[in-house]
Amino acid sequence: MTSTPLPRVRVIDSAVGCPEIPIVEGEGNAKVVLSPHNGATFRSFQLVSLKQGARTIGLRHASNCVYYVMEGSGAIVDAAAGSRVDLAEGSMVHIDAGDLYRIEAGEAGIKVIGGPCPPDENLYAGLTAVGS
Repeated sequence: MTSTPLPRVRVIDSAVGCPEIPIVEGEGNAKVVLSPHNGATFRSFQLVSLKQGARTIGLRHASNCVYYVMEGSGAIVDAAAGSRVDLAEGSMVHIDAGDLYRIEAGEAGIKVIGGPCPPDENLYAGLTAVGS
């Protein structure tokens, strides 16, 4: 009888050692918390912090993605159609695969956590695997 190895459980501190990806226009950042760079195969997410007036670049992924608003407010913009939906703390937004979107900060800024599932190889292409 062979045994299947148990999945590894890791705690990742989003304040320490998370690389940034260049997806922010204006003041803020996007820290990659979970992606193939640290062993994730089925899920990825980044912590995106945007100050007032900042936004992400237009993003599009081959898979669906989800974001949760941790702090502040802003909007999710359908960059192809130009439509926007306001987001407040506690909101969650789902973006279909292939949709072109961006996240925009409100007056007090916005902090969201989320990203594509499974990971978007293009988004994380420049990251080096942990331990490499």
